[in-house]
Amino acid sequence: MGVESTPPPVPKPASDPGRAGRNLPAAIGVGVGLGVVIIGSLFWMKFLFIFVVLAAVLLAVDEMIKSLRTGGAVIPRVPVVVGTAAMLVAAYFGGPMALLTAMALTVLATIFWRMPGGSVGFVRDTSAGVFLIGYVPLLAGFAILLVQPDADGPYRVLTFFLVVVASDVGGYVAGILFGKHPMAPTISPKKSWEGFAGSALFCVGAGILSVVFLLDGHWWVGAIVGVVAVLTATVGDLGESMIKRDLGIKDMSNLLPGHGGVMDRLDSLLATAPAVWLLLHLLVKG
Repeated sequence: MGVESTPPPVPKPASDPGRAGRNLPAAIGVGVGLGVVIIGSLFWMKFLFIFVVLAAVLLAVDEMIKSLRTGGAVIPRVPVVVGTAAMLVAAYFGGPMALLTAMALTVLATIFWRMPGGSVGFVRDTSAGVFLIGYVPLLAGFAILLVQPDADGPYRVLTFFLVVVASDVGGYVAGILFGKHPMAPTISPKKSWEGFAGSALFCVGAGILSVVFLLDGHWWVGAIVGVVAVLTATVGDLGESMIKRDLGIKDMSNLLPGHGGVMDRLDSLLATAPAVWLLLHLLVKG
């Protein structure tokens, strides 16, 4: 008998995400591409920002409708899609009250549209529809409200995106390098307290720099924006993870390489938009 040789290790495929948990080059490429589109729309013709947000939100709404269907809820597509567009346009031209009015009409239209389908599952379907309307287009409407001020609207939106991206990047880097203590193991096993600390550090730093240099505001306002943003971004991420676990799915879709679905990228942004809009509205002069 010959001496048994140890078989050579099987190399990982190039697309293996490894410890990172995702295809990092693809994720970076998609992220940079989306950033270019957003910044280009803001500083070329800020009205175009509505179409960028609308495209992303409509894709997210479609993902949510399909995902919630796996849980048994059948959401009327037409009133939700039309209402989503109406809410975002209303937010740009009419402000907060117009956004809320458009939301109320969208909720009513969703309820009425479902009525011919009969009483079986009516509460389930309409509840899921109202949840979707409040979760995606309503929260996205606050990103539209951020761009409204003529003097610095685009810079307010840029501040909003920078703090959320900083939270994501800081949490990712710190989690990969130092993550040992799970933050919410039953919801998102890869999220750690070390990653949260990295998110907080990056997010507060981005908030201070953005408010001081982009909005000519006080540093402490930027610090408050950063602290609040890291909390809302984390809640948004964990909230969407809860939805996916409840529905038994890994990602909302595979539309964005390295990211998953559109909702997998919007979760933190949606939760943070109202908070950043309110803080900047109250603490930074337009």
